[in-house]
Amino acid sequence: MSGAAMVRAEEAAAELLARVLHAEAGAHPVRGIEALASLAMNRARRVLEDAEAQARFAGGEAPGSLARAVIAVLRAPFQFPARHPRHPRHALFLHPAEGDPGLLMCRRVARRALAGALPDASGGALWWHDALRLPAWAIGRVPCAELGGLTFYR
Repeated sequence: MSGAAMVRAEEAAAELLARVLHAEAGAHPVRGIEALASLAMNRARRVLEDAEAQARFAGGEAPGSLARAVIAVLRAPFQFPARHPRHPRHALFLHPAEGDPGLLMCRRVARRALAGALPDASGGALWWHDALRLPAWAIGRVPCAELGGLTFYR
């Protein structure tokens, strides 16, 4: 991959991550947003390591770089609910308001996460949900972190 293509992939990954963070957790405190960014990075790193993670978190894609792994994880079906067209915050993902302070914060968090400058507040989590809901898959599981209105699991 050329240097220009690498930069484009990193920029695309940062913007996609920022939009997902904004739609999923933009109304939550920054610690929750940082933990959700960490979770996305945990999944992307896992996707680079093994085929099972590729199938589970990246829709079967086998990306060649961390930025491309982040893109694959964020685009995979059923991973981040706000990406679904029928989700109430899908429009926020598709068309965020450019001057929105929450979006700007999510962009900063996304860049830090991709640069490796964001400590993993999620505790190594690979699964999450909004703390106001308890999905069936989470019943009986012990969270590894609860931050900013989000609950995380390993």
